[in-house]
Amino acid sequence: MKPTLSLLAVSLLSISPFMSAANASDVAVAVDLGWDSKYISEGRNNLEDGGIYWASAAIETGNLTTYAVVGRGDSVHYTEWNFGVEYSLQLHDDLETLIGYQRLEFYGDERANDNELFAEIAYIGVPWLIPSLAYTFATEASGYFVELSLHSPWQISERFSVTPYVTQGFDFRYASQDYDGANHFQFGVEAGYEISSEIAISAHVSHSIAMEDIKQQARNEGVTGSLDQTYAGVNLSFSF
Repeated sequence: MKPTLSLLAVSLLSISPFMSAANASDVAVAVDLGWDSKYISEGRNNLEDGGIYWASAAIETGNLTTYAVVGRGDSVHYTEWNFGVEYSLQLHDDLETLIGYQRLEFYGDERANDNELFAEIAYIGVPWLIPSLAYTFATEASGYFVELSLHSPWQISERFSVTPYVTQGFDFRYASQDYDGANHFQFGVEAGYEISSEIAISAHVSHSIAMEDIKQQARNEGVTGSLDQTYAGVNLSFSF
């Protein structure tokens, strides 16, 4: 399995795909600093011990966003770089869509890299219940991963918001080669507070339940014990 950037784990790139795109003449810059207690992606813990620090920078011009993300393990030797570009499409007033590409470079006990093509669509017609569908294809594995999610944003006050969510993941030779189908079910809650118009802090608590894809991989590798994962994270975001 290849570790990959999880938008939830990084608490978004501060320029959310569900936000309206800036005018073509506008340029927006966002910087994000964060930490997660574990590095979880596709329902799996990618590090043997500890959590991971994240830092990202993104530049948005019109519908086009370019970004760079770096992650570094807090207890083990592991560094990951992601460089990407994404383009948002306004297909309908109630639909937000993006497509993109990212290059991944991994530095740890083993050196690796990958290329990913991704797309995501979200229905925003009901502000308090946003369903979304995300697709990622990895060239090295020649497989893809699909996530169906429901987010329910609630504006508790002018500056404070809470968003519970659920996600169902399906693996097709992306995270493992031996089984295609249900991978994991995840749920959690995100909270965000706007310190000012340029600075925001957010946090999340998440729990992932292993399904047949993860269980089949564990059996093949002789892994025993609980395969479920609980983790939390915090982020500080700056926009300019």
